Amino acid sequence: MSTIRKIRKILKSKPTIEGAGVHLKRAFGFNQVPQLDPFLLLDDFHSDNPDDYIKGFPWHPHRGIETITYVLHGEVEHGDSMGNKGVIHSGDIQWMTAGSGIIHQEMPIGTKDGRMWGFQLWANLPASQKMMDPRYRDVKSDQIPEVLLDNGVNVKVVSGNVNGTQGPVKDIVIDPEYLDITIPAKTNFNRKVKSGHTLLAYIVDGEGYFDLGRDPYAYEMTGTNYFDFDRNCLTGKESLVMFDDGDEVSIAAADKPLRFLLISGRPIKEPVAWYGPIVMNTQEELKTAFDEYRDGTFIKHG
Repeated sequence: MSTIRKIRKILKSKPTIEGAGVHLKRAFGFNQVPQLDPFLLLDDFHSDNPDDYIKGFPWHPHRGIETITYVLHGEVEHGDSMGNKGVIHSGDIQWMTAGSGIIHQEMPIGTKDGRMWGFQLWANLPASQKMMDPRYRDVKSDQIPEVLLDNGVNVKVVSGNVNGTQGPVKDIVIDPEYLDITIPAKTNFNRKVKSGHTLLAYIVDGEGYFDLGRDPYAYEMTGTNYFDFDRNCLTGKESLVMFDDGDEVSIAAADKPLRFLLISGRPIKEPVAWYGPIVMNTQEELKTAFDEYRDGTFIKHG
């Protein structure tokens, strides 16, 4: 028998400034470790004013993590210490494994009318993989399959499998699932998920109910109060839903379409030593990383 995941906590994203002055909303970060293990941080950079993002994220190091950048509108130019250069366009995603160390920059470029919207997720690496070779996986929008379900729900599959359709990002250490889901108004969406994996939902647009376990629009027949706040907390955009464990999730859109990112991964369950762009297991490893960055010996593979 399936166990529907219940809401454990809802976080509202908070304004912050990163890089050289990029205004963004942080859904979770340092203060939530290790509640969302293996995930460390999720930022939503969304503005129609170039002054909010044009200074970007100049050259900076990473070690011990993976950064996942998903662009909805605009572009992000990137370059790194391995000589890679490129541009992520609207609908593209970049899965970067920093591993043993990489120095890179990310510079947002808005659309013609100045719009920029994207997300960056940080995923931790286990101790056994923290010093692995760095690598990039640039995935273009036309490489990301879309699955249209019978009830009109649309799922973009970045990583994971939906009804036999496999996402292009595979063979990742934390066994992640990364889905961009749009549910029509007053429609329910149920999905099997892996028990024991951390599961989160970030609302991009609209409002919805995230712990139903049934078809909410049949409540007249069941006699259950659909608007019972304790069970069916209405959640809106720029909010993060953290779930308890279980092997199924049940989500419904309210009176308008609901769009959200549904992300899961296998917890690492190791100590986290984190400062700035580097995440290791011990303070000694952190000190070594910053000493090497200062001394010019940070890059191990290039």
